Amino acid sequence: MAGVLNIHNFPLLHSVPGSRKTPMKSIPTIRATSETPTSSTSTSTSTSTSFTAPPNFEPPEPKRFAVRPDKTWDIIGASLALIFRLGTGVFVNGYSVSFVSKDAIPPDQYCLEVAGYKVKETSKLGPRPEKPIEIYEFEGCPFCRKVREIVAVLDLDVLFYPCPKNGPNFRPKVAQMGGKQQFPYMVDPNTGTAMYESDDIIKYLVQKYGDGSIPFTLSLGLLTTLTEGFAMIGRMGKGSSYTPSKLPPKPLELWAYEGSPFCKIVREVLVELELPHIFRSCARGSPKRQILFEKAGHFQAPYIEDPNTGVQMFESAEIVEYLKVTYASS
Repeated sequence: MAGVLNIHNFPLLHSVPGSRKTPMKSIPTIRATSETPTSSTSTSTSTSTSFTAPPNFEPPEPKRFAVRPDKTWDIIGASLALIFRLGTGVFVNGYSVSFVSKDAIPPDQYCLEVAGYKVKETSKLGPRPEKPIEIYEFEGCPFCRKVREIVAVLDLDVLFYPCPKNGPNFRPKVAQMGGKQQFPYMVDPNTGTAMYESDDIIKYLVQKYGDGSIPFTLSLGLLTTLTEGFAMIGRMGKGSSYTPSKLPPKPLELWAYEGSPFCKIVREVLVELELPHIFRSCARGSPKRQILFEKAGHFQAPYIEDPNTGVQMFESAEIVEYLKVTYASS
């Protein structure tokens, strides 16, 4: 049966043309990549430390849209960003949704079901980078949030190097590579391009991996920056300051997206513990939702894979506890 509702060019993602591409600073080699152990760019503390799952650890069963009581206010605070940012970071570029009959989508395909119909979601992706983009940033920074939002819109995979205040590893690395500790700082190992300045990074990414247009909600200059700042009010600086930790030899892998309050509280802890992680962005309309559905037999974000311990798990509250027990210095 044909869809009873079809929404094209989702209004929150209407865009304006990006400005002319500015010349980018090129660097010959970047050692901090997902193919190289993160210890090559960090202190030597990780080389003698082995990591295992906590004793008697059992991954929790995923519970869709459930909030653990002790995390209620964390989720409410993180949800304020959806209001201030009008949902930016929830949908992939060109997001389109339609309702179709149940038999129109096979059971081995990810989709939502509503009122007896299945929800078909699509998007329009640009060229895909061969290697993850590398971004040095931290959660409590409105300029960094702007870049994380375009990562969600473009459905990019990113290797994040967290740079919380007083972090001993990657803040100095940024100064070494670019000459100053300013964030966000982006490195594209696919082109050898490196740059500061959130607006320049956004322009570069939409021109290289999108359709060349900047989403309207990211094109408003000072108003964009102000609303990015307001979006973080509910988290009171979480994800900004370093918590002493043990640096693992391999980056963790996080399936998440910027617009999700459940993903937000996990990202905050990853940043505070200064844990590098490959971010598999999977906002609404992302084809990676199907990939995770096939991998784990279920789709829900966040989902974390830790190659250092072999742990794979859903559920944000339990992921936070796992990260603290495994990587925070005792």
